[in-house]
This record gives sequence, C-alpha cells and structure tokens, in this order.
Amino acid sequence: MIEQTLSQLRQLKLTGMAGALQTQQEQPGTYQGLAFAERLQLLVDQENQERQQRKQERLIRTAQFKLKAHAQGIDYQHPRGLQQAQMASLLMCDWLNKNQNLLLTGPCGSGKTYLACALGHQACLKGYSVRYVRLSRLVLALTQAKADGSYSQMLKTLANFDCLILDDWGLEPLTAATRNDLMEIMDDRHEQSATVIISQLPTDQWYQAIGDNTLADAILDRLMHNAHRINLKGESMRKKLNSLTQVEHLG
Repeated sequence: MIEQTLSQLRQLKLTGMAGALQTQQEQPGTYQGLAFAERLQLLVDQENQERQQRKQERLIRTAQFKLKAHAQGIDYQHPRGLQQAQMASLLMCDWLNKNQNLLLTGPCGSGKTYLACALGHQACLKGYSVRYVRLSRLVLALTQAKADGSYSQMLKTLANFDCLILDDWGLEPLTAATRNDLMEIMDDRHEQSATVIISQLPTDQWYQAIGDNTLADAILDRLMHNAHRINLKGESMRKKLNSLTQVEHLG
C-alpha cells in the first residue's frame, strides 16, 4: 500500500510529500510515536518547502543575472560610499512592494552590477520575478521583436516582471526608436513594478544622454519619482583585486 501511495504522490507531482513519507517509513523509530495529524503536517510542510525551493530556482534562472551575486557576498569594507543601513533596508525588498525604483551609479569597477544582482537574487528568494538585461541587448531584442511581430508581446512580458534591472544605461547614444521603446517600457512599469537602472553616468547627466527633451522629461519623471539612489565612488574594486593578486603571485 505504501508503494502504491508513493507512486500516486509522484504521479500527482507531490514529490515533497513522497520523499517525506518515504523518510517516515525508513525511520519508524523517529515517527511512530507521532499522531496521524502530526505526521501528515510533516508531509505537507516538506511539500511546501520543496515547492518554494523550486520556485526560487526557477525565478533565479529566469532572471538571467550576469553575476552569481548574493547578499552575503556584498563588500562593505571597500571605501566606495556604500551604506550598510541602506542596503539592509533594500534587501528587505519593501521597495518592491511599493513599486519603487533604484538608481545605481558609479565609476567602472565600483561593484554596481554585483549589488544589483545581489538585490535581484534576494528578490527571487522572496518570490518576486526579476529580469536582468544590458540595455544594448534589450535594444537588439526589441528591434528583432518588431521585425518578427512579437514586439507587443515582449513589452507585455517586460511589464510583468516585478523587478527589471537595466545595466549600462547611458553607455551608448540612444536612437529615436530606442527612446520610444524606453518610454513604452517605463510607462508600463510606472507605479506598477520596480526598475533598477545601473549607469556610469551620474543622474544629472541622464537628461542629456537621452537626447530628446520631451522624451527625456517623460522617461526620467517615471524613473526618478520615489526612486532610491546609490552613488558609488572611489577606486575600481577590480583594479584593487588585480593588484592584490599580483602581490600574492610575487610572494
């Protein structure tokens, strides 16, 4: 009977319950003293835990993070102006509930992308859907979507992510088509979801970088309204790491 029950649980894709039931059968001394309701609760708890884990893994795969970053790996010792209290607050993910944005600026190598990916990873662990993409790749994908007729569907997909992370903002000049695309994306997401912008340019140069006064006003108004800001400074962390590595090799 137990084998039949295990088979049925697996057919129903209740693999967590199946695994927990098998454990109970293999360790009778541990579980035989428990009431039926208690043993049943253990099965349900294990099923719920496995489903949560699978969901987190699926969300992380879908996010396509550039870096395998996590909250525990954030470096607060490097002098770059990163405030631990602010990061602790952001890692709680309440800003996602409030559909607020995050503007991450700083020089090359200051760790902007790592911080954004760490925040995105934390969001996935809490059940939020996240997507990371470099702006140049997004522009290319949108151009292809226009050509094959899937543009509207792609805009809808982007709008549905709880958190959209756009890297390399302002790195290349924007075309008229790209400005219009960004306007569509920001308008869809405004006060509906959260957007993270990563840029080497300080925010006071974004207006000029967009290149069209009317669209710049509209895009930045939607981005900067109620946005959190992290402005990193100092020497490149990659440069410091390379220097340390060379010293170690010399030693």
